[in-house]
Amino acid sequence: MGGRGGAPGSGDDYSFVSPVVKYLLFLFNFIFWICSLVMVAIGVFARLMKHAEAALACLAVDPAVMLMVVGFLMFIITFCGCVGSLRENICLLQTFCICLTVIFLLQLIAGILGFVFADKSRDRVTWMINNAIVHYREDIDLQNLIDFGQREFGCCGAVTYTDWSQNMYFNCTQDNPSNERCSVPFSCCNLSEDKQVVINTMCGAGMQHLEYIEAGDHIYTNGCIDKLVNWIHSNMFLLGGVALGLAIPQLVGILLSQILINQIKDQIALQNYNLKHRSDPWS
Repeated sequence: MGGRGGAPGSGDDYSFVSPVVKYLLFLFNFIFWICSLVMVAIGVFARLMKHAEAALACLAVDPAVMLMVVGFLMFIITFCGCVGSLRENICLLQTFCICLTVIFLLQLIAGILGFVFADKSRDRVTWMINNAIVHYREDIDLQNLIDFGQREFGCCGAVTYTDWSQNMYFNCTQDNPSNERCSVPFSCCNLSEDKQVVINTMCGAGMQHLEYIEAGDHIYTNGCIDKLVNWIHSNMFLLGGVALGLAIPQLVGILLSQILINQIKDQIALQNYNLKHRSDPWS
């Protein structure tokens, strides 16, 4: 029988798939697989709790839909990783590795483009916020998200408080029959010094009638875009840490899957080499 070092990948009769790498990759994927199921379940539950007309009105900005989409993609990718690692299936492992690599590169490209084309990114975010304002009353999840953002950042609207006139309920035209005409949501109100236990949800009534300085005595008049940009500039290290925290698990998954793929290939090559030389002892 031929020597041990004769063929590439066949020089070690003790070539094997490391159980540490195999089950570490499985555990890594299993954790994120469970997380994806939870995300999908929460998204589906949130959608079922909404009225049909509201559910169809605002798919592009619905947090529940985004949660379901992200959760479903995570489910497919981590499923490939789980089964591929347990079954030592090269095809599934390569699919998992390629998907993670593509996602990582897309995130990297998006970050670079967002930095290089900051003005266009700002315009895109402004459009998204204005679109969310239009559908504010149609989706309770979206409404809660906007209210949370306006309270946390101390802002109102995308660029200024009068952006709320884009919403049919808060629209400031004379022929608008809504009781909330020319108002803004209560989350725009400056309640920092308000010690009332019960929040006055009508504190934004008629604020679009007031001039900028006068309205500023009662509500936040600056838009959320400027506040968001200032927050980003003030928290660059925090955002960098978050980005690194998202990148590390992806890089670990790519590394582990590639190591396991190479070990499986080496084992297959060794088996083929041994089979060949057993059938042809004179080679």
